[in-house]
Amino acid sequence: MNVMDGWRVGVVGLNGAGKSTLFKLITGELHNDGGTISLSAKQKLGQVRQDIPDTDEPLIDVVLAAHTEMAALWKAAETEEDPNKIADIYQALADMDAYSAPSKAATLLTGLGFKESQLNEPFSSFSGGWQMRVMLAAVLFVEPDFLLLDEPTNHLDLEAIMWLENYLVSYPHTMMIISHDRELLNKCTDHIIHVDKKSLTLYGGNYDAFEKERALRMGLQQKMFEKQQAERAHMQAFIDRFKAKASKATQAQSRVKAMERMDLVDAVIADRAIKFNFPNPEKIPSPMLSIQKADIGYVEGKPILRGVHENIDRDDRIALLGANGNGKSTLMKLIAGKLGIMGGEIFRSGKLRIGYFSQHQTDELDVDSTPYLEMMRLMQKTIPDIAEPKVRAKLGAFGFSRDLADNKISALSGGEKARLLFAFMSFDAPHMLLLDEPTNHLDIDAREALVQALNAYEGAVVIVSHDPTMVERVADRLWLIKDGKCSNFDGDLEDYRNFTIQSRREERSAEKKAAAKAKEKAEPVKDVSPKNLSELKKKAEKAEKEIARLSAEKDTLEAAMATPDFYLDNHKAMTVQKEYERVAAALSEQEEIWLSAQVE
Repeated sequence: MNVMDGWRVGVVGLNGAGKSTLFKLITGELHNDGGTISLSAKQKLGQVRQDIPDTDEPLIDVVLAAHTEMAALWKAAETEEDPNKIADIYQALADMDAYSAPSKAATLLTGLGFKESQLNEPFSSFSGGWQMRVMLAAVLFVEPDFLLLDEPTNHLDLEAIMWLENYLVSYPHTMMIISHDRELLNKCTDHIIHVDKKSLTLYGGNYDAFEKERALRMGLQQKMFEKQQAERAHMQAFIDRFKAKASKATQAQSRVKAMERMDLVDAVIADRAIKFNFPNPEKIPSPMLSIQKADIGYVEGKPILRGVHENIDRDDRIALLGANGNGKSTLMKLIAGKLGIMGGEIFRSGKLRIGYFSQHQTDELDVDSTPYLEMMRLMQKTIPDIAEPKVRAKLGAFGFSRDLADNKISALSGGEKARLLFAFMSFDAPHMLLLDEPTNHLDIDAREALVQALNAYEGAVVIVSHDPTMVERVADRLWLIKDGKCSNFDGDLEDYRNFTIQSRREERSAEKKAAAKAKEKAEPVKDVSPKNLSELKKKAEKAEKEIARLSAEKDTLEAAMATPDFYLDNHKAMTVQKEYERVAAALSEQEEIWLSAQVE
């Protein structure tokens, strides 16, 4: 199998199929038992560092230091005394666009969710998840010729994922991504490698194209299998009938040998054998839950959310949107009854049953017990003499066979533990399902099964998810959690995508203006003559026109790249992506010019 220069390859397969092992073979972390893995000697290979550095350096310096060649040149420039060598160093720095490096690093960090004011804070002051975002920004900053990304969205919220999608669409070099995010794979890849049954199969096109071609192949394979099985049965019948007859013994023996030589075509094994089934509740009056002007938080007098005023009806499908730390999980805990209110009122239907799934609940499972024993204990709280078949039926609805149900929980994979929590939360047919990041340990097929189960469920669903596909296909109402408030977002997920991009621009612009004002107060105000003021105004007006023109051009290119057949012509796709990169860089430059003129 060959991966050509400039390809953008998604790597997919079930959990445990060997996707990460493939990456370790490519990087040399593991050595292959046979065959060869070769890379172009000129290509720089890059991946996100897994060893988190122990440093108090500012975030932006950690990202800048990732480009070791550039960092070495800057260091040499400080100590070199030979004028000719100094000139060569600065020429080399200019060739690699080193002077715009801080701006590029800042763009990456803010795109991944950091505020401008945080860029000079020490790296060690951030949690592990945020440090991994810095490591992702660092490898993107270096722009290696061959970029390997293993689940790059794992530590990101929905807003940062949306930004990353737009960034990777215009990545100028070869790229391989392991991901369970269908939207990311559809937007950012033009080839798919499927890791399955210890083998790799290469498909052209994005993830949706892979699914269609794979379905066709599987259908053909099943037909071949059925045909071959019929032929084998016919041969076996002949052998069984005539092997004892001397006149037919030779023919019977030849058929035995033919069967031995026959290559067995594998039957299609349904990878999506796992299905979820949430039991439907009895109907209760709407609204099931009403929150009226409530203040919500953990420390008295310091609410995280203020004046929340919302109802949840029995058929609502609601997704909570907003950056991490804005209060989505806090609101979920209030709805679940795990958190009280500081002010306002909350009303619940007397018969309301709620099933609550949190990504942190896997840490609370008794790893020495089994799924069957834990489900039995849970169900005995309401039905003391519950029969074994009913317990096993509840587990079976979430893919737990008898053997798996009797395994120790410590032996379960992350996805199996998540499925177990789904079974626990829904055993009593709740009227409302609260799902806080339910897809973290699920592969693409399990996510698809979850979507189908939620769409078949007849109760209310409130979901927090960083999986755009999950949000888009399950939710029909969007609540925006931002700036201490909860409000209805009028639009779909694509509208929200545009909203977040615009919000980030405005926030960054506001932070820069605030920094400029602070600097202005610290320094004497320069006298600006009417002539200079006029020139600055012209400069700003010219930049505004360029920003409008480039923004329109950028929107047109994004629309072209979003079409289903965009990647069918690889050469055309590369040309459009390069043009998109040029336009995006020019737009960023004009925004800086406009802001600089405004500040002056």
